[in-house]
Amino acid sequence: MKASRIVVVAVLVAISGAVIAYFRISHSREQLPAGFFQGNGRIEAEQVEIAPKSAGRVDRVLAAEGDLVEMGAVLVEMDTDELEAALDHAKADVALARQTKAEAEAFVLQRQSELRLAEQDYERAQSLLASEHMPESVFEKRETTLRVAEAVLGAAKARVQTSESRIVAAAAEVRRIDTQIKDSKLSARMSGRVLYRLAEPGEVVSAGGPILTLLSLENIYMEVFLPAVEAGLLPIGAEARIVLDVLPDYAIPATVSFVSPEAQFTPKQVETLDEREKLVFRVRVRIPPELVAGRIEHVKTGLRGVAVVRVDADAPWPESLNRRIPPELFE
Repeated sequence: MKASRIVVVAVLVAISGAVIAYFRISHSREQLPAGFFQGNGRIEAEQVEIAPKSAGRVDRVLAAEGDLVEMGAVLVEMDTDELEAALDHAKADVALARQTKAEAEAFVLQRQSELRLAEQDYERAQSLLASEHMPESVFEKRETTLRVAEAVLGAAKARVQTSESRIVAAAAEVRRIDTQIKDSKLSARMSGRVLYRLAEPGEVVSAGGPILTLLSLENIYMEVFLPAVEAGLLPIGAEARIVLDVLPDYAIPATVSFVSPEAQFTPKQVETLDEREKLVFRVRVRIPPELVAGRIEHVKTGLRGVAVVRVDADAPWPESLNRRIPPELFE
């Protein structure tokens, strides 16, 4: 009996809490003037995986969970011993290809000289054959020598072109490996906070295997779900305000950056007063990056609150939604 009473009390407390929340939010909805809509949500940020392009061994991880990192900061260094050895080999191939080209060019000069001599002999043979001072068989040998010299020169020039192609291919391999070495230093492409550290030095990761998960602080937003009658009137770029549960007396300026083109059922994790079966549209309200930059150390995802959007651009904002967070609050 005692256990059943505890269960009953717990149920009553849960129901009373839900009722209080319902009337509290209902009252706040009623206080909004015409031209404004609101929805419940939480602060979120885009997650970016820091991962290598190629498989390899992690050499150093320069960031810990919770660290704030600047754009361009090196976060991970991969082991490059094999790549550096491959780079030395590729550079040697370039040097060898250039040497082969130089030899081929010298061979071309030699064959050109032989061709000029064969051409001179052929011209004299033509004159002697015309004056009947040379047998036709000797003339044919001179002509054959000329044709052979021409063919050998053509082959020599082809060797030069082949050497040039090998130089280009070897140089491309050098650039490819050099790029891989540069890519072995994984840097932050934006300012953010390290959310997860998924690998440690010495571990081997696959290509694209995440080592760090970074929360981008350049795109801080709140997603809310509005009924079709409200979302249908909402333009992209509309002004909005975000009121967090931890700072209920202040409003954060924001802008509507996305309205889903498709309706969906209200997700279970979203607390809403409307029926679960009702179709809603997902709306993203984004906080300006310049506003985040000044308080980047205090940005935390997961904070719950309410986003109020203005549909009527001429409607004045209520005084309660114009109170900005004072800078001294974060000092």
